[in-house]
Amino acid sequence: MTHQAPPSPACAGPDPGRQVAQLREALRLVERIAGEERPHDQGLDEAARISSAHGAALPVVQRRFEALAQETAIWAAAGVEALLAAGEADPPRAAASRLARRLDAALSEMAALLR
Repeated sequence: MTHQAPPSPACAGPDPGRQVAQLREALRLVERIAGEERPHDQGLDEAARISSAHGAALPVVQRRFEALAQETAIWAAAGVEALLAAGEADPPRAAASRLARRLDAALSEMAALLR
């Protein structure tokens, strides 16, 4: 059996607050495509809260958050790419609306993990 040292904080993953902020920007874009723009009061405050809560969370919660954030980023990027490829002439509003709802739900789930 070999012993492996835990990863150093210097090689920690991406900033959780930044991940959430990027997903919020994707949500705004998708809502624009769906024609459902609504005001968002989240922003830097939310990013700071998420980063702080993530740092204080148990390692298992941190890993679950990171896995959910990574999974969400992957399918959100694929969805946005597909919406943009459809073109602006006839945007797929129903698909964009569904993606926006799912992305909003994922962001809520991520925030709930850190409460």
